[in-house]
Amino acid sequence: MTRRIALVSDHASPLGLLGGIDSGGQNVYVGQVAKNLASIGYDVDVFTRRDNELLPDVAQWVNGVRIIHVPAGPPEHLRKEELVQHMPEFTSYVLRFCRRRRVPYDLLHANFFMSALVAAEVKRKLGIPFVVTFHALGRVRRQHQGDADEFPEERFAIEDRAVSEADHIIAECPQDEEDLIKLYNADPAKISIIPGGFDPAEFWPITKPLARATLGLATDERLILQLGRMVPRKGVDTVICGFARLVKRYGIRARLIIVGGDSDEPDPQLTPELGRLQRLAKKEGISRLVTFAGRQGREALKFYFSAADVFVSTPWYEPFGITPVEAMACGTPVIGSNVGGIKFTVRDGETGYLVPPNNADAVAERIAHLFKHPKLLTVFGQQGLRRVNDLFTWQKVTSSIAALYEDVLSAREPARRDEAGLVAIMDQAFQNGREILEESQRLLRPWIVKAADLLSTCFARGGKVLICGNGGSAADAQHFAAELIGRFKREERGGLPAVSLSSDTSVLTSWSNDVGFETVFARQVESLGRPGDVVIGISTSGRSPNLIRAFESARALGLEALALLGRDGGALRQLADVSIVVPSNDTQRVQEVQILIIHLLCELVEEMLFAGRNLTAVPERGPPASLLEVGRERPARRVAGDT
Repeated sequence: MTRRIALVSDHASPLGLLGGIDSGGQNVYVGQVAKNLASIGYDVDVFTRRDNELLPDVAQWVNGVRIIHVPAGPPEHLRKEELVQHMPEFTSYVLRFCRRRRVPYDLLHANFFMSALVAAEVKRKLGIPFVVTFHALGRVRRQHQGDADEFPEERFAIEDRAVSEADHIIAECPQDEEDLIKLYNADPAKISIIPGGFDPAEFWPITKPLARATLGLATDERLILQLGRMVPRKGVDTVICGFARLVKRYGIRARLIIVGGDSDEPDPQLTPELGRLQRLAKKEGISRLVTFAGRQGREALKFYFSAADVFVSTPWYEPFGITPVEAMACGTPVIGSNVGGIKFTVRDGETGYLVPPNNADAVAERIAHLFKHPKLLTVFGQQGLRRVNDLFTWQKVTSSIAALYEDVLSAREPARRDEAGLVAIMDQAFQNGREILEESQRLLRPWIVKAADLLSTCFARGGKVLICGNGGSAADAQHFAAELIGRFKREERGGLPAVSLSSDTSVLTSWSNDVGFETVFARQVESLGRPGDVVIGISTSGRSPNLIRAFESARALGLEALALLGRDGGALRQLADVSIVVPSNDTQRVQEVQILIIHLLCELVEEMLFAGRNLTAVPERGPPASLLEVGRERPARRVAGDT
């Protein structure tokens, strides 16, 4: 059954331009969660305030997501500090919209405290449950900003109500959870930590020369980047002062690029904070070394992150902070304040460094240390890239959010708890499968190519392959042979000689009964194999005695051996010429990846043998060593993981 979710985001629309005073991480969060929920089958509407009279009432966005523009206050930009007075109008509209729906929403996901007020009222009147991501907490803000905090006092009462009435609360980092418990007396059982994320299709490492050339930046200059909203609490002044100390105290020549503002050109009239920062740079005597780049489109940000040697983000406090994650996704080390979400996403001494907020000396010292030890820039960049891909992709974030939705809904629908439990098992299996596939893609690509080369060279010489396995692997062996003998993708090609040693029941049963099952495959290898042939063994453990004996016979007869394995590879790993070891101890997941590898091998073999040729049969003679490495001597043994 399709779930219907309403995301409420009072001031932060997914359509908003980033980098302005009220546009930033929440816009990205809401948009990415909406898109990714829709991609896994949820029906999603996003309610956000109309801030432009030209916006339609309902906008069809991407992946079936609708943006509902709510009339609440004048249809123009208003500072979010001014919006509380318009929330009754916002709430009334959402209630009318919900009542007009033929099929009600299953759940509301509120973003920010004003959205939580709306969701609480909808729950009170219509009974629709809600979860809330606060993105920032009023009492934390007041601690850091004092009298500069312009939100009304009623914010605290609204947050207290939301914490009490929400069916569940999403904290974006451990500090967020701690603040909710200590400052709002939140029930720990109602809090789950689910961080923000990044989109690998939007942020990835680009080589520095290309990134800098794209942006018109010097290729031989040390570059430091600060990127985000231009508001005092983001601590951009700390970055400027730290950069000044780097230049003066450590004698390091570099350039600081500051991206953000309310206009494409850095206009201090439109963004007063920019004027303050420009005056500070002049006072520090580094104006000529600081570039204010203004607001930039999302498509340009990966170039800025990739062009930089170091990304620096030093806010006073930070509920999560998406920009450090996006910087690491582009392979750039991060120096960040040891606060909130940044101390959760950035690993000190591993993906960058954490420094105290408002400490320009520490910023300068850490940047200087990195430039004096340039290898650390590379190491930290690589480790940051691995960390964010392991933990912080929007796909993984949204999967966790969807699982939370199901937990909330199943708790309210006792009759569906069994179904929810089954869904949870299914979702976990899909998640595990995705993780193992991603790890296999990262680790096994060179070994799959070597295996395809081994098979292609065998066929090109007029040889054949003998394939064996037990249980489910026996079925895979037959499948593999059928794909080779028949065709995989190229309809015009001739058959490739392949024999499944697991399919002749007469041989299997007679030899196993008369002699023993341990030698049933070895006997067939001795009978059918000839030098130049390849034996393929499929096993999830690599410890099957009959496969080990078959590989020993193959070695004695001068046949080459390919093993598709799991776990640690077992004894077969060392007996094979090429071993492909799926990085998992879960038998089912290993088998699932193995069938994908079998299909990849069929596709690669066809590509190597038949691409660009009009062949209906494999030539009896081919290249002397390898279709990939003509003239090079093939190593005696090649094992996945060898260096």
